[in-house]
Amino acid sequence: MARAFALIGRAASAAAIVAASAGRSRSLTAGASVSTLEVEQFGCLTDNYGYLLHDSATGCTAAIDTPEVAPIAAACARRGWKLTHIFNTHHHADHAGGNVELKQLYGCEIIGPAAEAHKIPSIERPVSGGDCFQFGEHEVHVLDVGGHTLGHVAYHVPSLQVAFVGDALFALGCGRLFEGTPEQAWASLQRLAALPPETAVYCAHEYTASNLRFALSVEPQNEALQARAREITELRAVGKPTVPSTIGYEIATNPFLRPASPALRAHVGVPDHETEEQTFARLRRMKDNF
Repeated sequence: MARAFALIGRAASAAAIVAASAGRSRSLTAGASVSTLEVEQFGCLTDNYGYLLHDSATGCTAAIDTPEVAPIAAACARRGWKLTHIFNTHHHADHAGGNVELKQLYGCEIIGPAAEAHKIPSIERPVSGGDCFQFGEHEVHVLDVGGHTLGHVAYHVPSLQVAFVGDALFALGCGRLFEGTPEQAWASLQRLAALPPETAVYCAHEYTASNLRFALSVEPQNEALQARAREITELRAVGKPTVPSTIGYEIATNPFLRPASPALRAHVGVPDHETEEQTFARLRRMKDNF
C-alpha cells in the first residue's frame, strides 16, 4: 500500500494524482538541487498510514509518527534505510505508541510538539508552531495545527512541497475536536490552507470514503467533488490509497475548508450573518453526528 510519483514545480492534476497511485514510493527533487527526498507510504494498524521521509544525500530517515513498529521497521529494512528521526504530530497512541521501541532499535532522535511533550514517550526535541529545523539538506517548518489535540503540529517541507498533517486535516475531512475548540481548529486549517496549492498533503488515516459521503451530503452540486468521488470509488475498489492529496484539491472539495461556499451554505441552511468560523463549527458538529 504505497504510492510513487514525482512532483516537481506546479501542482499535479487530480487525474495525475489518481494515475500515480500504482507505485511504491514518492521521489521529489527540489529544482536543480542534487538532493532527493523520498516518501515511503505503507499501511499500519487498521486504517493508519505510516510514512518514512528519506534524504538520500545524507541518509537521514524520519518516521512521521509511530503507529505500529513492525511495518515501520519492515519499510526501513526493505529500503535499506536506518531510522534517524521520529516526527510526532500529536500524543495519541496510534501516533506515538511506537516511540520507545523504535528508539531502542535505532537510537533515533524524537521530535514532537512542545505543548504535548509530557504525553509523548521519549521526546527529545520539543517544537512549536513557527519553529524550523534542519533535516538532512532540507528545512522543515513546524505549523501549529491544534484542535484535534491542543498541541498538534504539522511538518511542512517547503522546498519539496509536502506537508505531514497527522489528524488535523484529512482527505475531504478534518480531525474530531477531542481537546481543542472550533475556533482553534479553524485557525489551524487556515494555516494549512495558506500553503501553496501544489503542496502534497499526507494525512494519517484512510478515512476518505467516509468523509466523501459527508462532503456530498453538504455540497452535492460541487462538480470537483463529484469528479473526486468517482476517483475515490475507483481507487478504493482496488484497495489503493486516496492519500496524498494536495492543498489545492482540498480547498476545492473539502467542506471543512469551504464554509464560504454559497452552494454549501444554501444547502445546509446557513443564515447570512453566520461567520465562516461559525459555519465550520456547524459542519464539525454535523459530521460528529453523521
